[in-house]
Amino acid sequence: MAIEDSRMPGFHRLTPKERREKLSEVAGLTEEHVKAWESGTLDMGIADRMIENVIGTYSLPIGVATNFIIDGKHYAIPFVVEEASVVAAASNMAKRCLKSGGFRSSNDDPIMIGQIQVVGLKDVGAAQSSVLSSKDEIIELCNEVDPILVKFGGGCKDIEARSIDTDSGSMLIVHLLVDCRDAMGANAVNTMAETVAPKIEELTGGTVILRIISNLAVHRLARISATFTPEEMSDSGNDHVQGSEVINGVIQAFHFAAADPFRATTHNKGIMNAVSSVAIACGQDWRAIEAGAHAYAAFGKKNSTYGSMTEWSKDQNGNLVGSIEMPMAVGLVGGAIRIHPGAKANVALLGVETADELGKVMASAGLAQNLGALRALATVGIQAGHMKLHLQNMAATAGAVDDEIELVSNIVKSSGERITMAAVIAALESLRS
Repeated sequence: MAIEDSRMPGFHRLTPKERREKLSEVAGLTEEHVKAWESGTLDMGIADRMIENVIGTYSLPIGVATNFIIDGKHYAIPFVVEEASVVAAASNMAKRCLKSGGFRSSNDDPIMIGQIQVVGLKDVGAAQSSVLSSKDEIIELCNEVDPILVKFGGGCKDIEARSIDTDSGSMLIVHLLVDCRDAMGANAVNTMAETVAPKIEELTGGTVILRIISNLAVHRLARISATFTPEEMSDSGNDHVQGSEVINGVIQAFHFAAADPFRATTHNKGIMNAVSSVAIACGQDWRAIEAGAHAYAAFGKKNSTYGSMTEWSKDQNGNLVGSIEMPMAVGLVGGAIRIHPGAKANVALLGVETADELGKVMASAGLAQNLGALRALATVGIQAGHMKLHLQNMAATAGAVDDEIELVSNIVKSSGERITMAAVIAALESLRS
């Protein structure tokens, strides 16, 4: 069930229990979904089936980012993350593009690559020609593996072959291009690659070694864009001049990331703060998504060096226009998403019906998160907002307990001084004396 309005003013002021009740109401969730959030535990039997040598489980907070409209549909987006300010920043930036209609998507079909490595070839060029001339036969063999996937419009769609030079000599790399529909695709792609390996050896006269999916999903890109007016980018919401200055700062910060890999690494880490948080919340292989995203930032856009996953510019009206393009190998079929109660509850909250829809939600969260960081860096600095949200953790670390945590936080915030651990300790000592 899709929520009707993702804005939910005052949501952050509610207690966790009140937030759960609110989300259950607006998203039509079941008691089982709400219980999965409340307990935060994974049944030991399920955990023991998920991985080997299980000894227990490990919990992280689930937060919800509000204000997201994507292609005209409202979303409340679950984040599983330990870092303060991530959820708040994404929600804040999503709110600032509501007047422009929110986020817009343009995603590719869900095509994944299966790689088959062929070695020991006398003539790599001849082997390549042999494989490409037998495309139809190889595709047919692949699709016999998973007729259900083919029935739903997926399956192997094309074959590519290329020669590479390595320290072990020249190799032929065969790519199976597989439409995985609503699955991430690893099992289907790997099975197809292993099934056709003997045929590839027969065609090439070589030896097949690796038969495995690639996480650099260059044929499965999520593309998101959004427009922010100067008024929306200002602190007051109606100051055009101040908003224009913020926009200029954001663009200059982006240009820094686009030109410098040291900055781009931290810039993109901020994007993945959101993307990976949603991926974890929804039971996705977030390591695969991370690997593909960073590889694409380095090689996928024909970059000469590692650069930004996002782009920021001004349109003819002076509005800030942002976009993100990144591989998005996600699925709603198989894996943890079907057995982990928390993942099931979070997917139910999102109300997504396809892997494509989940991918555009994650990419939108990444774009919003990136703008939150750039706007902070271009204005007050990243620490101002982050440390305010991190303050209660600092108070607990200093030894504050129960009501002391909020009291110490309020003392430090009201002092107007820089938030440091020394200030927190002094506030705690003052309170207790």
